[in-house]
Amino acid sequence: MKQAIMLQGGCLCGAIRYQTHSMPFDADHCHCSQCRKSAGAVVMSWMDFNTEQVTWLQGQVTEFASSAQIRRGFCQQCGTTMTYRHVDYPQYCTLSIASLDNPNKVQPTYHIYTNEQVSWLTIDDICQRFKTNKTSN
Repeated sequence: MKQAIMLQGGCLCGAIRYQTHSMPFDADHCHCSQCRKSAGAVVMSWMDFNTEQVTWLQGQVTEFASSAQIRRGFCQQCGTTMTYRHVDYPQYCTLSIASLDNPNKVQPTYHIYTNEQVSWLTIDDICQRFKTNKTSN
């Protein structure tokens, strides 16, 4: 039985393309300094899947070890931020919501690392907020 395609996305130049076979089980806005610097943006929005729910159609991400356990994936050709991966949890695939062809299909439900949020940014939504990560508060 063929699985339905739920979401599609890729990088700016089109070298990397993916599709998912489900909606994400979680989605968030991250305000940590590493996400800011790696994406070149003041906030990064992520969506989480089980690894088997994501199919890479073409190309592959290049990973940078931003810490001992964290790998940040990007397109080597255009630099688009694509993935976040914790080496201790290979069963999960975290993708950038901005990499979706239609990012309106996924809405984050919470903010993390709000203790690092830039002071001039005001986001007026009803999402839950955590000073650090979701499990620490």
